[in-house]
This record gives sequence, C-alpha cells and structure tokens, in this order.
Amino acid sequence: MSEQHEHTHHIVSPKVYVVILLALCVGTALTVWASFLELGPWNPVVALAIATTKAMLVVLFFMGVKYSTKLTKLTVISGIFTFMALIGMTLADYMSRAWGRW
Repeated sequence: MSEQHEHTHHIVSPKVYVVILLALCVGTALTVWASFLELGPWNPVVALAIATTKAMLVVLFFMGVKYSTKLTKLTVISGIFTFMALIGMTLADYMSRAWGRW
C-alpha cells in the first residue's frame, strides 16, 4: 500500500501581483519620504518598520509562503527567530562592552 501525496499548487491571479508591486512601490516612496523627516531616534524605527513590511510582502506573495505547507511556514518562522536571537546576542555583547564608559 503506497500512498500518493499530491500537492496542489495555488494559482495566484496577476492582479494580486500587481497590487503587491504597487504596495512595494508605495513602501519605497514612503521610505524615501521618511528619510527626509527629522524624527530623532525614531528614524531607524520607522525605516525598519517599512522595510519589515516590504520584506513580509515579498516573502508571503512572491516567494509563495502564504500558500505553502505548514512545514515551509515553520521553516520561515524558525529562520526569523534564529535571526532575531543572533541580533539580540550581538546587541547584548555590544552593550556589555561599552558598560561604564558612557
């Protein structure tokens, strides 16, 4: 008894790709506009929020993760978690080395 596993591929309408493309263009224009604003320490926060939103759109739609299996979604989430852990450890090391010299 062999079981066949058939994976159906989700067909995405070209309209979805056009909407995502326009959203990415708006995000790029928003990034340029935000770069001219003087927000003080909030400049990197705003830039990273826009970049994260754009990256999420690319990963979900252009890379097809939105319509993929749960294993693929788990792999992407694991990669994001690992990246955040490495950034956190790097920042912790950076903060501990400058301790007392501020």
